Amino acid sequence: MIPASPLWLIFLSTAAVSFTVTPIIIKIYRRIGAVDVPDPRKPMTTHRYPITRGGGLVILAGILFGIWLFLPMDKHLSGIVAGAVIAAGIGFLDDLFNLNPYLRLLMLFAAAGAVIAVGIGIPFINLPFLGIVNLDQPRLVFSVFGENRSVWLLADAFAMVWIVGLMNFVNWSKGLDGQLPGIVVIASLVVGALSLKFSADITQWPVIILAMITAGAYFGFLPWNFYPQRIMPGYGGGILGGYFLAVMSILSTTKVGTLLVVLGVPIVDALFIIARRVAGGKSPVWGDRGHLHHRLLDDLHMSKRSVAIAYWATTAILGLIALRLNSQQKFYTMLAVSLIVGGILLWIKYFGRLSKQPDRKGG
Repeated sequence: MIPASPLWLIFLSTAAVSFTVTPIIIKIYRRIGAVDVPDPRKPMTTHRYPITRGGGLVILAGILFGIWLFLPMDKHLSGIVAGAVIAAGIGFLDDLFNLNPYLRLLMLFAAAGAVIAVGIGIPFINLPFLGIVNLDQPRLVFSVFGENRSVWLLADAFAMVWIVGLMNFVNWSKGLDGQLPGIVVIASLVVGALSLKFSADITQWPVIILAMITAGAYFGFLPWNFYPQRIMPGYGGGILGGYFLAVMSILSTTKVGTLLVVLGVPIVDALFIIARRVAGGKSPVWGDRGHLHHRLLDDLHMSKRSVAIAYWATTAILGLIALRLNSQQKFYTMLAVSLIVGGILLWIKYFGRLSKQPDRKGG
């Protein structure tokens, strides 16, 4: 389906909704006391004054509006919407009750399961040096109300891990004001741009439109979240970004490899964090102040604005590069990103701890 409205209108309409809804959510959350108060027991916290939560509801409102206005509902889209509502619901509960990280992780599988239940999976992957690896076997065939249905075990399992994994990795990149929405906007636009290259395939147009909707929803939220932030993305805003990016990468020609490159820095940073925590005998799901953005803020004394913009710029550069890469080149690019991020973390650890400077108030 070719959209009746231009892509820029889809983007700006969705952005206008999320921008307009944000102050309403801020007032509601303040009234019910759903604010994030700095806690010395949470070392990953970077703000120094109470901040309203609720960014997940803002972003969900923008995306649902865009879907309602610009996309026809079908079986696949209904599953995507159901998963998004579940994800935003998890975020809302976390805003109110600070859910246990293990419980949150378990609940994420329900959101991903809604997508897989409507037949969205990853039937094959293109591995560097190995080529196409099919994941459509084995299949489990069963009957429901007299209708035959099948489950592609490997394809569905890989899609489940991909969606849940990316929801977590993107969520971990919301530590500083404006960091997360900028990353999601750029990554969504890259997915849309790459799908446009295959716009002759009519099945790519819903993905392109959904990419514009997602980018617009986060773009409209960004002015309220950029330093000094008045509202946080919250857990809901973080996982929704990873959710839609993961789903769009499955549906589009971008597939997993391209998004791995575009989100190379957050993903590599997350993998280093998991490895460090496990090696230290700690749980990988409990937060600390060891992320790359924390190190840039604490050890190199970069401002919050500078770190967020650096993440945006890196995502944009990797996105432009990813538009031209084949599977082997994506592998080498991810290897290079891993070496660079690892080198930066090692340099900061051993050589980059500068003497304490006057308090710059995080700006």
